Amino acid sequence: MSIDLSAPPVPISFEVYPPRSEAAWPKLHQTIQRLATVNPRFISVTYGAGGTTGGRSLELLSHILNETHVEPLAHLTCVGSTYETTNALIREFLDAGIGSFLALRGDPPPGVSEDDQFLGDLESAAQLVQLIDRVQAERTPYREEPVPGVPGAARVARRDNIDIAVAAFPNGHPRSRYANEHIEALLAKQAAGATLAITQLFFHADDYLSFVQRSRAAGVTIPILPGIMPVTTPARLRRTIELSGEPMPAELSVALEVEPTPEGQQQIGIAHASALVREVLAGGAPGIHLYAFNNHDTVLAVLRDAGVTTDG
Repeated sequence: MSIDLSAPPVPISFEVYPPRSEAAWPKLHQTIQRLATVNPRFISVTYGAGGTTGGRSLELLSHILNETHVEPLAHLTCVGSTYETTNALIREFLDAGIGSFLALRGDPPPGVSEDDQFLGDLESAAQLVQLIDRVQAERTPYREEPVPGVPGAARVARRDNIDIAVAAFPNGHPRSRYANEHIEALLAKQAAGATLAITQLFFHADDYLSFVQRSRAAGVTIPILPGIMPVTTPARLRRTIELSGEPMPAELSVALEVEPTPEGQQQIGIAHASALVREVLAGGAPGIHLYAFNNHDTVLAVLRDAGVTTDG
């Protein structure tokens, strides 16, 4: 199975993460089943930096693969890891039937800074993209196919390519040293073999639309999916800003702060996200990627309010 961004209606995808406790697994399985009802193109599963085995991420990816019709997409990070452990991890996922990846550089492990000499054998997401593609090529059995019109002749058959997504940053990467470095990095990931980009969250449609325009002008041709996160509490908004480095969206922040009820805050967050969905689709976005926070109610409400789905 491969990720098809051309199939109607609007292509949808979600991000979830392995739960932190055993008690949360049944609820997440229910969420996965509900998300599957709107026929997403894929569901991505996050993965921590510096790991040596798929662990709980692989458990969740396998559940999606075996219990739904949806393609699972595995996050992979490389910073702080050796070439050997990253190679083994890629093979572990491929051996389990996972054929789609999101290649991320990731953040340094706890206690390690960007200034430390050893941050791993792979220095960038582009190098990780190349490694994923190389490992997959090494595992593909040699096959021949006939040459049309030449009886008895054969040639090496093309291998099935896997989907490798990468991150994109509409408002620039926090570590960018100059204005267009994040676009140059995206070009490098595309040259390395990336087939899809998914953006970090943003709060204004123009952030995404202008980024796509600048990326296209620079030579980026792969689809760029807008990553949208429904933010439904002031605390989550503050934490999101802290982690992402995005500018605080003043209007959304004030609206969440002055609303006294959780129900009202929920509706504010849904309305803001659904407006973003409508605006980026009107501007030509090839689909919608929603950060679900392991909860189906909010993201499905966003899609309904935006007119993307009528069920869920």
